[in-house]
Amino acid sequence: MKLVPTAANPVPEGAIVSRVVTRDGAPLRVARWPARTHPVRGTVVIFQGRAEFIEKYFETIEDLLGRGFCVVAFDWRGQGRSERALPDTRKGHVGRFGLYTRDVEAVAAQVLRRECPRPHAVLAHSMGAAIALALARRGRLPAQRLVALTPMIAIARVKHPTLSLVATTAAWLAGFGGAWVPGGGETPAVTKPFAGNPLTSDRLRYARNADAAAAVGDGAIGSPTIAWTRAAFAHMRRLREPRAALDIRIPTLVIAAGEDRVVSTPAVERFASRLKTGNALVVPGARHELLSEADAIRGPVMAAIDAFLPQATETTTPPVRA
Repeated sequence: MKLVPTAANPVPEGAIVSRVVTRDGAPLRVARWPARTHPVRGTVVIFQGRAEFIEKYFETIEDLLGRGFCVVAFDWRGQGRSERALPDTRKGHVGRFGLYTRDVEAVAAQVLRRECPRPHAVLAHSMGAAIALALARRGRLPAQRLVALTPMIAIARVKHPTLSLVATTAAWLAGFGGAWVPGGGETPAVTKPFAGNPLTSDRLRYARNADAAAAVGDGAIGSPTIAWTRAAFAHMRRLREPRAALDIRIPTLVIAAGEDRVVSTPAVERFASRLKTGNALVVPGARHELLSEADAIRGPVMAAIDAFLPQATETTTPPVRA
């Protein structure tokens, strides 16, 4: 459950690492950082993307701490140093996205509400943003504000998502749910060659993330399984329902990447245009991982996030201790 530093990616000072167990018995790795400044602006909870891990967010955690927030980060089940459902720990696997809701519930009940000052906000990326948006739609997101970065509303260049859902469902029903998605393997995407990567244009941050992935070992997973892919397509289809965005009532900031080759930016824009309490930005020239992008891109993104999150003048309340 420890955090793993590298020379270019030290652990932010003040980390409190704990083990949280979900109601179905899945152990999760959670890290919390108390705020360093006063007045405290509240707490930001990071919902990472698929195949990510807490260490990948150390730079962003430092940024948030410097801006007056308490920060909470955790590894979803099936990745990082949290629970695995399959013997092959490199497989990105979950049977259904509803299980991620149990992860959020456990972190909220055992860490966020007990230890972290309000207001609470969620900063979510890609898969994490898709999970957060679905929870917000149902009024179950444990936060008063949401920042959704390149949310996984649809996969880029997949022309027939319904056909993909049907195909993965057929493979799942045939008993191949735990198999790699066709063409997949154990190599983490972030450790592949920099040239042509769809994640970031910043060579140094890419190398830093690759080193961090090597340091956490099998905490950095490879490709998803058939079951995860089926669950993801089903989840995205629900987010594309006409009322999905309309049902979200909390203030939401959506930031998309102009050169995203992982998720569909047009789909993100269509979703964001329906938000009643939302704002949307598209960052020209940016690739999928906005928080790992070059300074010219990442700087304005962090500024937009900072402006949207609760300010120090807003009322901050202490956690409710059990």
